[in-house]
Amino acid sequence: MDIITRKKLIASDLLSIQAVFFRPNEPFTWASGIHSPVYCDNRLTLSDVKVRCDVENALADTVREQYPEAEVLMGTSTAGIAHAAITAHILGLPCGYVRSGAKDHGRQNQIEGKLLPGQKVVVVEDLISTGGSVIEVVEILRAAGAEVLGIVSIFTYGMKKGLVRLAEANVKNISLTDFDTIAEVAAETGYIADKDIDRLLRFRDNPSDESWMEVR
Repeated sequence: MDIITRKKLIASDLLSIQAVFFRPNEPFTWASGIHSPVYCDNRLTLSDVKVRCDVENALADTVREQYPEAEVLMGTSTAGIAHAAITAHILGLPCGYVRSGAKDHGRQNQIEGKLLPGQKVVVVEDLISTGGSVIEVVEILRAAGAEVLGIVSIFTYGMKKGLVRLAEANVKNISLTDFDTIAEVAAETGYIADKDIDRLLRFRDNPSDESWMEVR
């Protein structure tokens, strides 16, 4: 399957189960207070057998194509854990995950699962927005001696801040689909109006500028 076809397939899947939900005329409010025309919950992909199979097989194919040297998959906590485990099972690779903070008991691990210095790791993430949390995971793995080949994720907003952060951290990310593709598929299927695409892309370019809420 070529990249464009895969992007559209995953976009259609996410829309079909409302893992990505557009509501430009009744925006959601993020914890930061920013109004957003889109809500994303990729955990829903685990509950739909067909979508889950599409996503996990696409993640596995992407690792094979983009990171053929991968030796270990590491999921982000918590949303990336299940995807890392299923994808690793398909590929026959070991996996683990990185906690958001070290445990305060037992061995006080932050990295769960066996990881040897020098091993080539791919990080599995469900969603990339500003990139801060996944870059932190990469840095933790690098500090432990891993060679992080890059990230594979289900969906990215493609926000400028996230792209800049990833570039500055020298981290490669390959997403199965992106905001632009989902907006395009949503318009093609009548999920949103064509006139809303421009509004959605203006939001993506600058979430803090709420001029996108005005219909031009």
